[in-house]
Amino acid sequence: MDDRSILRDLARQYLELCRQERQGELRQLWRRHNSLRPGGRPLIYVRAFAWQEMPESQCQCSDRFLRGWEDYLRRQLFWGSLVDDAIFEPWLPLPAAYGCTGWGLAGTRHVSDDPRGSYKVDYPLKELADWVNLRRPRHSIDEEKTRQRRERLEDVLGDILPVAVDRSPAYRMWEGDLATALGALRGMENIMLDMMDQPALLHELLAFMRDGILAVHQEAEERGDWGLIGHQNQAMPYAEELPAPAANVHGVPRRQLWGYMAAQELALVSPAMHDEFMLQYQLPILSHFGLTAYGCCEDLTRKIPILRQIPNLRRVAVSPFADVRSCAEQIGRDYVLSYRPSPTDMVGYGFSAERIRSILRRDLGYCRDCQVDITLKDVETVAGDPQRVRQWVEITRSVIAELWG
Repeated sequence: MDDRSILRDLARQYLELCRQERQGELRQLWRRHNSLRPGGRPLIYVRAFAWQEMPESQCQCSDRFLRGWEDYLRRQLFWGSLVDDAIFEPWLPLPAAYGCTGWGLAGTRHVSDDPRGSYKVDYPLKELADWVNLRRPRHSIDEEKTRQRRERLEDVLGDILPVAVDRSPAYRMWEGDLATALGALRGMENIMLDMMDQPALLHELLAFMRDGILAVHQEAEERGDWGLIGHQNQAMPYAEELPAPAANVHGVPRRQLWGYMAAQELALVSPAMHDEFMLQYQLPILSHFGLTAYGCCEDLTRKIPILRQIPNLRRVAVSPFADVRSCAEQIGRDYVLSYRPSPTDMVGYGFSAERIRSILRRDLGYCRDCQVDITLKDVETVAGDPQRVRQWVEITRSVIAELWG
């Protein structure tokens, strides 16, 4: 088969997945769940599954652009076969080509020889005072490149699936949560020292970054570039309070979208310092969104009280490093508790159904009176066993049935 035929066959299979009756049912479940409606079961969301170890990940297309979309469709089809509670949307999400990213300075990465190894960064802000050399970000889309990509994809697949161009600004998610960019510019150890040694300069830098993100978001809104595929909450973005995701619906104000932030780089600082040196700068950005989600892999156990300052907060991450019992007691039913068990314990090494059940029974038992969902994420390996994640979903469903009936 040629590249075009390969992609069209995969797209037809994906459209069948999107049209399953179950997808409509899941939309209703997530909508009620994220709106804190009582009486539902915990939902399961598989966010990662060591795709590079799956036999289904082997692509056949020779063209680089089309090969990327082949990988996307194969990944979605494999994900659908896991039968978790993910929703699959009947469109192809195409990011716009952005004309401005980053902050004008970048550090050199020294990468390991191991293809999946780590790297060391020479952080560009050698001295904190050098922040004055940063470039103020702007919302800029390369319209010609975006058009070319859209037309090429539409030529191959447009009669099967619509191409949904995401024109929402580049500075969101990890590019817009402040903490990620700050860590990349200065380095975590330096940031923690700066909090003690140069707090005034650090506040200046954070104010500059906050104002830059706010300006970019406002520019995008004024140009009508935020769209209904711009929701971000590390889950399924359905809620009764907000419009559902939709293809090519632009001109949407931020108050109709989910916003998301985290502060993984500040995991080791106190709640007071997290509040002073990060949350107070994130709050003005988050306040423009309809609903917000907070947290990724960092332990937020001691920081839930400060997160209550976020007026539109709806979802809180409870990572593998958190005290699940304490988090459940603090969160109660005020927010959705996004429980994230350790991928190592769940599917990584020494796969044991009984151990998985034991961990899930314990932790979900603590969350029995919460609005909880379960996210499997950051799965780097399944030790070459492509069935593990599927088995994990089945085990998790059985534990949910035990505890919730």
